[in-house]
Amino acid sequence: MPVFPSTPRPGPVSALVPGLLAAAAAVVLALAVHTLVPVLPAMTLAVAFGLLAANIPGLSGWTSGPGRAGLDFAGKHLMRAGIVILGLKVSLGDVLGLGWVSLLLITGVVLAAFAGTYGIGRLFRLPPHVSLLVATGFSICGASAIGAMAAVRRIRQADTVLPVALVTLCGTLAIGVLPLLIQPLGLSPEVFGAWAGASVHDVGQVVATAQTAGASALAVAVVVKLTRVILLAPITAAAGLHHRSTAGAAAGVKRPPVVPLFVLGFVAFAALRSTGWLSPAALDAAAVLQDIALGMALFGLGSAVRVGQLLHTGARALLAALASWLLIAALGLGAAVLMVR
Repeated sequence: MPVFPSTPRPGPVSALVPGLLAAAAAVVLALAVHTLVPVLPAMTLAVAFGLLAANIPGLSGWTSGPGRAGLDFAGKHLMRAGIVILGLKVSLGDVLGLGWVSLLLITGVVLAAFAGTYGIGRLFRLPPHVSLLVATGFSICGASAIGAMAAVRRIRQADTVLPVALVTLCGTLAIGVLPLLIQPLGLSPEVFGAWAGASVHDVGQVVATAQTAGASALAVAVVVKLTRVILLAPITAAAGLHHRSTAGAAAGVKRPPVVPLFVLGFVAFAALRSTGWLSPAALDAAAVLQDIALGMALFGLGSAVRVGQLLHTGARALLAALASWLLIAALGLGAAVLMVR
């Protein structure tokens, strides 16, 4: 009998290409829309485009089929790469310039928000790992923090999808709601900037929120926000120590690392930024690279969300997220008033 050559199966690398190309195209589109409409953060748009791709007939089958391998790769590995590059945004000199009182207040807000959000999640009967991820994302720096905590605690990538969707939704809500409260609350630009930096989740969302009150508000917001970002390293390290002490008790089971390499990379890049050795051009290039990596990762995560399933399984999570959003907004406002007097 004649033997017909079989169709070659795509290798591991070639299987990633369709999803990665789609994620890259989505980021280009998100950055273009952000350029035209600056109030819309590019990272939020990347998640939104992922959600659309996952739920539009015709595209949804592709995101769960041929494109899934590359999208999952982006959601995991490019997220970690983006977290490392995020360290180049953090200058320890700028953070220390806030003064010790402000640093203590910001740290207090992060710890209280973390504990309070975790407690709210458990009160609404969310699983412990979902409560942990939501608490991390809401209190520190959004989806980046969720990705870091998931890696430390060995939480499946699929379980990060709901927390990322919630932190994106509530951060977007802050962009629309917080500026409306400037006049009723009688906030100065500096106080409003500190409030945005202390309570809004993602860096891009902080910028979009604070810039509505002018350059002085934006300057304060970015420094306060990046102070929260610095706390990503100690909080994930503490979570890693706790997980290490409770995991791997059985003989022959490898215990997880205290701190993943990419979190150490984040710390190293923050230290590098603080030396002042990098030129503005290098920092600008790194910022673009970070946007591309995180944007592709967020598109990948968003493309795994099925709205029907989210509405069915995420109602309690949505209520918990809104309650947590109100808690963090109140904590951040109190800290902002005390910081800028």
